[in-house]
Amino acid sequence: METAIKGEFAKTLSGMKADSIIRSCVHCGFCLASCPTYNILSNELDSPRGRIYLIKSALEDNNFSKSSIKHLDQCLTCRACETICPSGVQYSQLADIGREFLEHKRPFWQKIYRNSVRKFITNPILFNAIGWMFRQSKTKVNSVLKLEKKNGKVLLLEGCVQPSLAPNINNNIKNILTKLGYEVITSKQSQCCGAIDQHLSANKQALVKIKNNINNWIKLDVDVIISSASGCGLMVKDYRLMFAENDKYYQKSKEISSKTIDIAEFLADKDLSLFKKQDVKISYQEPCTLQHGQNIAGLTHKILQKIGYQLTVIDDNHICCGSAGTYSIFQPKLAKKLRDNKLNNLQKNQPEIIVTSNIGCLMHLQKGTKTPVKHWTELLS
Repeated sequence: METAIKGEFAKTLSGMKADSIIRSCVHCGFCLASCPTYNILSNELDSPRGRIYLIKSALEDNNFSKSSIKHLDQCLTCRACETICPSGVQYSQLADIGREFLEHKRPFWQKIYRNSVRKFITNPILFNAIGWMFRQSKTKVNSVLKLEKKNGKVLLLEGCVQPSLAPNINNNIKNILTKLGYEVITSKQSQCCGAIDQHLSANKQALVKIKNNINNWIKLDVDVIISSASGCGLMVKDYRLMFAENDKYYQKSKEISSKTIDIAEFLADKDLSLFKKQDVKISYQEPCTLQHGQNIAGLTHKILQKIGYQLTVIDDNHICCGSAGTYSIFQPKLAKKLRDNKLNNLQKNQPEIIVTSNIGCLMHLQKGTKTPVKHWTELLS
């Protein structure tokens, strides 16, 4: 796709990225079938290809309408289109650039609402005051085991909402890692990965968080950085994309990104004989950030099967559940439709528990079903 981005923006890192990404699109339309919103709305402008045209138009000559913002907002940034794209179009990066470029044209009331939600979620003092009312973990949090042997030192990213909404997840993972002989250091709840800011077009605020995290984590000298929330893990793995090669943070960001892995990646080659299968029937929901973002589709399935669980194939496994960070807050109707579709597929085999790999998916799915929804690592507790 030819481009004609002009002016000072064309010389910026974002401008050069956008130009390269748009040019890589060959109009093939493969992305349409994989796009959750296009499948529901049947509107070309609610497909990746359509949104690329909208962003291209805005970047080239500021030609856009109010509906352009609406169509970009309705994108989940699930990256299913990236998985299927034969040309390797980095759509999610372009979507972030386009949204930031158009943010100043957003109605004032939307700016206030989005900014309030963003600050509430990423501020532990504000969030914890309300978050406990929606706490998913109703049982008593297990105490952390004492380390008896040391095979290495890891940093566990606790996240900014997970400690409040589902404290058992991090505590169980600490116990798992300790049983396997690893010293566990945890991040502070205030050390948000920056994903919420980034995806709500508060890029400057995201960079502040990213740089602070890099400065704090690089000093810890850990073997690996482990995330149990696939959305946070994907964001940290993408830190290296936030800086130009001549930026002083570029090499540091590459080091942090290269050390970051999902808990499933860490456990995949470990001896899990210490952990026995529970006598419970489960269905596993694989988050988009794991299969399309981190490109480790099927890995958690293999671990669960290794432990002894029998997993059925979930229809439309590649389609988003509708959580997508703050998407379920700002696009509740579409999010509910996607959640209902996902739950129908997950509950076809009548599981006793639904398990997932991301706190956002977990909370979103739990709102639509009485079947308990847990993080998959809680099966190892």
